[in-house]
Amino acid sequence: MQKLSLEALSRHHLTQATTAPTGRSSETVYGGHEHTLRQTLIALRATTELAEHASPGEATLLILHGRIRLHTATESWDGLAGDLLILPPTRHSVEAVEDAAFVLTVAKN
Repeated sequence: MQKLSLEALSRHHLTQATTAPTGRSSETVYGGHEHTLRQTLIALRATTELAEHASPGEATLLILHGRIRLHTATESWDGLAGDLLILPPTRHSVEAVEDAAFVLTVAKN
């Protein structure tokens, strides 16, 4: 068994994101290319955006800190710390309304 502190990782990556030229920092905390399930902690500095991209399949965002906005071509949803957003099966983008950290969980086929 392995134990991770998502709170400590969030703090670390939020610090990294605030000083990174890209405004973001991330780390795969479980899984990877050899696994079906992959969980990645992503931190974004306020106003930073993950540009529109294709849906990775079944996926969720668990917001750990801050506030994000998930956009599709026709809708948007706000997420706050403690919220779980289910990603739509369409192209979407993610915007940090304020400094934010979240876990992206993807189940790959």
